[in-house]
Amino acid sequence: MPIKTLSLTVDEEKAGRIDLIVRDLAGVSRSQVRGMFDHGCVSVNGHPCKGIAGSVKVGDVVSLRFDPHQRYREKKRTWDDRTFSVVFEDEHLIVVDKAAGTLTVPTDNGEPNSLVDRVSIYLSHSRSQKEACVVHRLDREVSGLLVFGKHEAIAKQLIEQFKQRKPQRVYTAIVAGVIADDEGTYHSHLATGSNLDRYVTKPSRDTETAITHFRVVRRMADTTLVEVQLETGKRNQIRVQFADAGHPVLGDPRYQAKRASHPFWVRKRIALHARSLAFTHPVTGEEVQFESPLPSAIQKFVNAAR
Repeated sequence: MPIKTLSLTVDEEKAGRIDLIVRDLAGVSRSQVRGMFDHGCVSVNGHPCKGIAGSVKVGDVVSLRFDPHQRYREKKRTWDDRTFSVVFEDEHLIVVDKAAGTLTVPTDNGEPNSLVDRVSIYLSHSRSQKEACVVHRLDREVSGLLVFGKHEAIAKQLIEQFKQRKPQRVYTAIVAGVIADDEGTYHSHLATGSNLDRYVTKPSRDTETAITHFRVVRRMADTTLVEVQLETGKRNQIRVQFADAGHPVLGDPRYQAKRASHPFWVRKRIALHARSLAFTHPVTGEEVQFESPLPSAIQKFVNAAR
């Protein structure tokens, strides 16, 4: 098919968004315009232009070289976000891998760029334009897997599963000291202090039951690599219970911070990662399971300890 070339010298009336100029030149839809940019059909002053959000000024020459019989489809874009990566997504829910250092939800101080904000922005760019609905959380300096509903009804069904302790949540942690038992269970009652720190105490109507199972994966000189499975999911549960047992998670600034420090753990993050997440899909009824690789900080520490 013959290639068609069109060009326009920008005047005061046309100055501004280049995508609108291309749309007027070609007489095609917005999606076709985006496809033309993606396929290198557009140039400004003789230089290829791939940025649809660009602008042009008076005197610029916009050129369009294209096959009028071809449908130029927009190329699929990968989402680049330092706060999370997408592990799974369908029309009902999304599973993400959260980066350490990211708040799951804003506090009362209203911090920007929380995980729920960033995932909602991601979803707003999709065709469905859904919003991320929070189901569960991870502490700021903990990394790993989280599921969000794409609308409230799905989120509520998932929350109910968590209340009934149905989802399987497995973490990997490096804790201070050498744990003697190969496996065990911490069954305790947690309360919240005036400074919002959590602590283990006697049961009362103001405490929450916390149950954590662990298995030693590897003993090192002065630390232990453990696999941790939550039966309950209370705030700071893993961190508080291991600290109470004398084995705080490395890098934890809140619970036994002095003992949690280590000369070879130099990261600001906590050495705790939500590695595996399994639950029943609220729509299909299928049992789904997702895995996240160990972060490089944890892997490098373990490798160096060999």
